[in-house]
Amino acid sequence: MAKPRSKTKKILFAVEIIVLLLFIGGLYVYGQLNSKLDKVNQPVVDDSRIQVNQEVQNAIDSETSKLTGYTTYALFGIDHRDKNPALGTENSDTMIVASVNNDTKDVKLVSIYRDTLLNLGDDTYSKANAAYAYGGPEQAITMLNTNLDLNITDYATVNFDALATIVDCLGGLDMDMSYAEIVHMNNYCVETSEETGKSYTPIELPPEPEDIEKIDYRYHLNGVQVTSYCRIRYTASLDMGRTERQRKVIQMIVSKAKSAGLSTIFDIMDEVFPMVTTSVNKTEILQLLPTLIGYSIDDTVGFPSSFKFANVKGSVIVPTDLESNVVELHKFLYGDEAYTPSATVKENSQEILDIVGGADNLNDVQPVVTEETENDAFFYQNDGSGWSETQVSADDSGDYGDYDNSGTDDGGYTDPGTDDGGYTDPGTDDGGYTDPGTDDGGYTDPGTDGGDYTDPGTGGGDYTDPGTDGGDYTDPGTGGGDYTDPGTGGGDYTDPGTGGGDTVDSGGDTGYVEEGGGDAGGSAESAPASDPAETV
Repeated sequence: MAKPRSKTKKILFAVEIIVLLLFIGGLYVYGQLNSKLDKVNQPVVDDSRIQVNQEVQNAIDSETSKLTGYTTYALFGIDHRDKNPALGTENSDTMIVASVNNDTKDVKLVSIYRDTLLNLGDDTYSKANAAYAYGGPEQAITMLNTNLDLNITDYATVNFDALATIVDCLGGLDMDMSYAEIVHMNNYCVETSEETGKSYTPIELPPEPEDIEKIDYRYHLNGVQVTSYCRIRYTASLDMGRTERQRKVIQMIVSKAKSAGLSTIFDIMDEVFPMVTTSVNKTEILQLLPTLIGYSIDDTVGFPSSFKFANVKGSVIVPTDLESNVVELHKFLYGDEAYTPSATVKENSQEILDIVGGADNLNDVQPVVTEETENDAFFYQNDGSGWSETQVSADDSGDYGDYDNSGTDDGGYTDPGTDDGGYTDPGTDDGGYTDPGTDDGGYTDPGTDGGDYTDPGTGGGDYTDPGTDGGDYTDPGTGGGDYTDPGTGGGDYTDPGTGGGDTVDSGGDTGYVEEGGGDAGGSAESAPASDPAETV
C-alpha cells in the first residue's frame, strides 16, 4: 500500500513544480510587459475637447444603445516626415475605427477614406485627414464621433517607422501584388527608406502585362516595402485600394504575431512602443493583452460605403449621403439593423451636399490627382466666411527651403509680423543677417558670398545688393522704397510686402518674384518657367 501512496506524492510534487514554474514564468512575463509599457507615450488627453452627439450620449446613459456592448477605438497613422517636412503635414492619412465586441472579442475595422469631406467638429469642413493636424487627437476623435455617431474616447497613433519596424521584427510578409502596385511601391520606398533609416532592395519589374492592375505576383517584403505598399493610392482603386491594403496588412501582422515567440513579441515592444502614442493607460493595456490571442479580425470595410466625387478646392469624396452611410456603418460595427442617425449627422449630411453644390455636381469618377498637384489644406467655414486655403509647396529642394508666412516649414523664411520689430532667421544653413532696425535709410551689402539678408524696416529707403553669388534676399517691409538686385548667381527672392515700391530682380535663373503692390498692381505671383516649383 505504501508504493501507490509514494507514487501519488511524486505526481503531486511534479504538479506543484509545474504550477510554480508557470506562476514564476507568468510573473516574469508580467514584469517584462509592465516595464516595456513604460516606453509607450501617454500624453494627457483633454477629455473636455472630445465631443459626442447628444442623442448618442443619452442612449448610452440610458443603456439603450448598442454601443454599450462594444469598446471602440480610433487608430491613426500620421503623415510625419522628418526628412521632408514640407510634405509632413501631420495629417492622419490612416484613420481606422476598431470596434471590439466585449463578449465575443471579435474585432471589426473600418477605414475612413482620407479625402472624405466631413465636419471637423466645429462647423469647419475639410478632408477627414485634416482634423488631426487641425486640432490633434481630440479633434480627430471629435470628427469621428460627431459625423458617425460614435462614442470614442481612446486612440493610438503611429507613424511610418512603427509599421516598418513591426514587419521587420516579424521577419517580413508575403504579399500578393499587381504590376501597378510594384511600380508605385518601388517609388514610395525611396522616401520611406530615407524617413525610417531602414534599407530595402527594389523589386525588379517583371514584363509589363496587359492588365497592370491584376494581382498576379507574390513577393516577400520587408518593413520599408510593406509600409510603402500601404501608402499606395494612385492605382485605379485610389484611396479605397490603399485602405484595403492597410487593413490586409494589419490582419497579416496580427496573424503572424499570434504564432511568434515571446522573444519576438518583446523585441517588437522594445522597438515599437516608443513610437506609439496612446490614451489607453498601462493598466488597461495589461488587461487587454491576455485576451488579444483570442481576438479575431475577420471583417473590414471602408467608409463611406456609398460615395461620389466632387472637385472643390481639390478632389474630395462625398458620402451619398452621410445619413444613410452612418446607418450602414452601425449595422456593420454593432449589428444595429434599425439605427436612426442623430440630428447632428443629418445636419452635416445636408451641409456637405450644399458645400459641393448639390448632388447634381457629383461625379462617379475621381478627377485625376497626383501627389504633386494635390492640395490638402483647405477649410470651409460654415459661418458665412466660406473657403480658406493654405498652399504648401510640394518642393523643398531649394537652397533655403520654402517660404511660409506661418513659420511652419523648416529651412525657410519666417515672417511672424506685419510691421516693424525684429526678424529672426531660424535657418541652419549659411550665416543669416539680422537687422531689427525700424527706421529708414539705405543699406548696402557688397558681399559676394551669399548668406541671407533681411531688412524688416518699414520706413522705406533704397537697398542695393551688388552681390553676384546667390543667397536669399527678403524684404518683408510694408512701407515702400525701391529694391534692385542685379545679382546673377541665383537664389530666391521674396517680397511679401504689400505697401508699394517697385521690385526688380534681374538676377539668376532660379529667382522668384512676387509683385505685392505699388506699380506691380495687386498680388500677382510669378515664377520663372525654368523652375516652377519655386512658386510658393
